[in-house]
Amino acid sequence: MSDSDAPGANAPEFSVSELSSALKRAIEDRFGYVRVRGEISGYRGPHSSGHVYFSLKDANARLDAVIWKGVFGRMRIKPEEGLEVVVTGKITTFPGKSAYQIIVESLEPAGVGALMALLEARRRKLTEEGLFDAARKQLPPYLPRVIGVVTSPTGAVIRDILHRLADRFPVHVLVWPVRVQGETSAAEVAQAIRGFNALAPGGAIARPDLIIVARGGGSLEDLWSFNEEIVVRAAAESEIPLVSAVGHETDWTLIDHAADLRAPTPTAAAELSVPVRAELLATLADLAGRLAGAALRLAERRRAELRALARALPSGEAILAAPRQRLDAARVALHARARAGFDARALALAHLSRRLARQSPQARLAGLAERRRGLAQRLKRAGATLTERRGDRLVAAVRRLAAAAQGESRRGQERARSLGQLEGRLRRALFEAQRRRGERLARAERMFEAVNYTSVLARGFALVRDAKGTPLLRAAAIAPGQPLQIQFADGEIAAAADGHAGEPQAKRGRPKAAKDDQGSLF
Repeated sequence: MSDSDAPGANAPEFSVSELSSALKRAIEDRFGYVRVRGEISGYRGPHSSGHVYFSLKDANARLDAVIWKGVFGRMRIKPEEGLEVVVTGKITTFPGKSAYQIIVESLEPAGVGALMALLEARRRKLTEEGLFDAARKQLPPYLPRVIGVVTSPTGAVIRDILHRLADRFPVHVLVWPVRVQGETSAAEVAQAIRGFNALAPGGAIARPDLIIVARGGGSLEDLWSFNEEIVVRAAAESEIPLVSAVGHETDWTLIDHAADLRAPTPTAAAELSVPVRAELLATLADLAGRLAGAALRLAERRRAELRALARALPSGEAILAAPRQRLDAARVALHARARAGFDARALALAHLSRRLARQSPQARLAGLAERRRGLAQRLKRAGATLTERRGDRLVAAVRRLAAAAQGESRRGQERARSLGQLEGRLRRALFEAQRRRGERLARAERMFEAVNYTSVLARGFALVRDAKGTPLLRAAAIAPGQPLQIQFADGEIAAAADGHAGEPQAKRGRPKAAKDDQGSLF
């Protein structure tokens, strides 16, 4: 199987930093703030930097924890080795070790009762579902017109709320009576919250702008109805802002986490729901005066700031100095690059010109002429050398024959005379052969001169080329207005074809030239 067929071959590729960042975002977005219970382990006191590092462990797992210097200084309870605590913080990662850890923001001792354990487990469960997220909470209205109260109609709580609302800012109050303790209490409270939310705006019964869920103080068992999951979910799902006022200031229930606002007591809930009317009127009057003064001071400060900014603003020359310098540098670089490009193109053009000159008719003819002269010289040297070698061989043969014939008789003398005659005939034959070769060479030179186009030009003809130097052999190949180069025996001239180029002479009505006149080429 090829690499491209392997499992995960098409999976996206991450760098180590990209993968670590992605894991960090995933963990932080998934968990956010959490509460963790465990035993402190590895605590050695604050580090030299002031930060605190330790671990939380239980029977099966271990979690690194960090408390920053500023948070550690504000803690009422300090960490101790072996202490079982519940910490609140944010889960994050440390890319340097590929590990995750909790950044602790609060720390408290862990309870040991079964009810507290159940409460903590339920709180963790609902926290993981996001019911206690701060992003879910709504801001209560500053001045609600209708307030819905969910509480017992017979207790002191409702009287305290109504009395406090009447003292501060009288508003319309709707009371939904419920049991605040007992087996049915949780269902009644949840039904009341959902009932207020089910009221239609503008209906026969006014829909509340704010809901207060209130109860007096009591033990954990007395307040347990407000820790039930059905009540917490109803509070979290409420579209109307909800204020929880359950128990005294030290009492905390799960509805306090799900509510948009927690009041320490029912009376404080009434105070948080509406402002004091008299104070509000006084505050409005004071704010109106302060607004007028602030507007004047703001205008003056803005003028001063504007004058200061005008003085601090650099001049136009200073602003343009750096861009102008960059422009000059770019101009120099551009000129250098253009010059280098021009030089390179000039060299290439010169190279092409030399190649074209070597392929021109003049160069070819000059090469042929040079080759002809070389061949003629080689032929002359070869003829002279051949004659000399044959003469030397003949003289040597004669000498050998003469030496052999010195002791012979008259017959030998006759042979010597015959050999002398043969020598004379051979010399005349060699001379004749050399003369014939010279005549053949002269005829070849005359033939070359006859076919050379410069000889034709010397007889009154002309060679017509286009702008690229290509010979034009037909009138039909010449376009009207085409630039031409005309070569005569004594030089070249530039010309341009008229509008009748390529037409027969009969159509142009050209006058017939005299027999001894060549006439115009065009």
